[in-house]
Amino acid sequence: MKPSFGQTRSDIRRNHALLTPESHEWITQPDWPGAEIAFLISPAMGAKFAMGLVRSAEGLNGIAPAPEGIARFIFVLEGEVALSEGEEKHVLGSEGYAFLPPNDGATLSAWAGASFVLFEWEFLARGDVPARVIGAVAEVEGTPLRGDDWLMVQKLLPTDAGFDGEFNVMNFHPGSSLAYVETHFMEHGLLMLDGGGVYRLDDQWYPVGAGDAIWMGPHVPQWFGALGRETSRYLIYKNYNRSPLAKR
Repeated sequence: MKPSFGQTRSDIRRNHALLTPESHEWITQPDWPGAEIAFLISPAMGAKFAMGLVRSAEGLNGIAPAPEGIARFIFVLEGEVALSEGEEKHVLGSEGYAFLPPNDGATLSAWAGASFVLFEWEFLARGDVPARVIGAVAEVEGTPLRGDDWLMVQKLLPTDAGFDGEFNVMNFHPGSSLAYVETHFMEHGLLMLDGGGVYRLDDQWYPVGAGDAIWMGPHVPQWFGALGRETSRYLIYKNYNRSPLAKR
């Protein structure tokens, strides 16, 4: 259902944002032939990373690697996406994902009708840069967050200090919530995958559901409670393993 004339649930604030599907602006980019991209989060709003949705009606072929020094994370929503480098090829299905470290040489292709989430950021190196990571959510075991078995976390990347960020899928049993209102120097990019609930950001309370995206800036008070009868899940990124004074 389309929103009423002149209305949207999207709300952009100084230190957070809710980005809802009815307000997405799909554009083309010269280095992404065949794709439409809705950039939801970018440095223009104060973030230190970019997050967008990518879709292709007719497929993608041979999208070039990210610019020098930029890391990528891809999470498939629908269809299949392929990563290729020389004779090596990996095909990601629904909820498959890939971390591509800076200066990774893989090109990207996708079948018609595919869609995925794209994150890009300037990688903050600490010693050796980690290798490419490829996986699928279904293969990642969940662990209770702070002992709460109604709130399971699937960590998609290794936890060693070579990585400058985390990507997790959070699983909330109906009626469960984060244990307390969090405030911290890390920022987040989030996409609701299933279910819904209420997200508190600063002093605002937002009803959220599948397809909604959120930016949480540094130190913004944040909390989520799941509502309804089905498990609520979201994909979430945060910068991690680096001091707030670390320089890129």
